[in-house]
Amino acid sequence: MKTFLALLHKDLLVGWRGRVRLVGLFTYSLALLLLFSFAVGPDTAALRDHASAYLWLAVLSASTLLLAQSFQQEVEAGAIEGLLLLPVEPAALYYAKAVANLLLLLFLAFATLPLAALLFSLLPAGSLPVMFLVVALGAAGIVAPGTLYAALTARLSSQQVVLPVLLFPLVVPPILAAVKATDLVLEGDAMGELPAWLGLLLVFDAIYWSLSGPLFGKVMEE
Repeated sequence: MKTFLALLHKDLLVGWRGRVRLVGLFTYSLALLLLFSFAVGPDTAALRDHASAYLWLAVLSASTLLLAQSFQQEVEAGAIEGLLLLPVEPAALYYAKAVANLLLLLFLAFATLPLAALLFSLLPAGSLPVMFLVVALGAAGIVAPGTLYAALTARLSSQQVVLPVLLFPLVVPPILAAVKATDLVLEGDAMGELPAWLGLLLVFDAIYWSLSGPLFGKVMEE
């Protein structure tokens, strides 16, 4: 546990030192939301009806840039091989990096939420804690396989092209579940469907997080 916490502290510190990039990613997410708004036009009802999809598309797009940067310093410093020589399990390296990525993505998503609510005139029918839970579970479904694929493509010069191609097909199910769950929180859950969608998100999160850690060592050997 001490090793995991030390690695997590290191990754969070690197992320904090690169906070200018976080500001850039936040601006990128906001720009995407604005583009969606301009594309639909002044139809407030249409914007509100599809706000959940627009929000998650912005988060997913920004996440690929965030994940691509997560191994950038290790690659530039030639430190990936050095990390693998540390007397720690590769799974510990993965989970530290993945948790750090998750916290950074949550920070980005929670910062984007109020602006999306303002831009699309959203008034959530459900509670804010449930909305935060949906965002956390959806972000976890992106980060777990995303961190693994970011490690796999870290040494490629075309990583920012290859990473989305690999990641997007895998995260379609959790993204669809997150969009539906977000929509139910915003519009109301008259049929009581929300627990089923949250359960589906939990299942995908459990699968991705349990499998990605053991696979990380194999990926880094390639």
